[in-house]
Amino acid sequence: MTRVAISGAAGRMGKTLIASISATDDLEVTAALEHAGNAAIGVDAGVLAGVGSIDVLVVDSLDSVIDTFDVMIDFSIPSATLSHAGGCAAAGKGMVIGTTGLSADELATIEAHARTIPIMMAPNMSVGVNAAFKLIEMAATILGDEVDVEVFEAHHRHKIDAPSGTAVRMGEILARTLNRDLDVDAVYGREGETGERERRTIGFHSLRGGDIVGEHTVTFAGTGERIEITHRAASRENFAAGALRGVRFVQGREAGLYGMDDVLGL
Repeated sequence: MTRVAISGAAGRMGKTLIASISATDDLEVTAALEHAGNAAIGVDAGVLAGVGSIDVLVVDSLDSVIDTFDVMIDFSIPSATLSHAGGCAAAGKGMVIGTTGLSADELATIEAHARTIPIMMAPNMSVGVNAAFKLIEMAATILGDEVDVEVFEAHHRHKIDAPSGTAVRMGEILARTLNRDLDVDAVYGREGETGERERRTIGFHSLRGGDIVGEHTVTFAGTGERIEITHRAASRENFAAGALRGVRFVQGREAGLYGMDDVLGL
């Protein structure tokens, strides 16, 4: 039985993870964390997730539960993820990180901790999205500079970063495959008299509203035809399923920074 800690236990993803783990026979939630002052502090994590008591209270201190788990799943915010990564590295605990919006310096810190512990980090842990990543790479390889490329994404009104980490990863795949540089060639939305589109441009467009779980489309627009590769998430259960596969992958593995392509053997 692998013991799992959930960071961001009171969030949408945290509750889904707790419920998903409770339905397995090889994983067990043994720690649940939230930020200080959160109304969920002191509440049973299972009750919070709607699956009944699991005798694990939500706490606001990693130190208080560091000895109770083997792997932490962290879908929270960059500052919390960095703090937890430092604590897990010091204690030799593996991590599965789904936090997005990390800066280059913050990513470098995660990479440094991965020299001590195994960390699986991915902006989107859906198996379907990772299949879409491969399809995007294939399409970009075939179509090359004969098409214009745009990335569209939509999420619920509570999401705090844009474009989404998944959209950024799609852009990175496109830039690498097409020999472009996102720092130079990315365009985030358009307004006013923008002039004719540059072929090298990789456009990003973000919608925020309602309860949209997550939608991503890459459009390859050529002359007389258009190819669209789309992934739509109907619930967070697919993300949780990928995260649980990540936990099983990380447990007992050597230190290193891994991605969903490693977990899925891609």
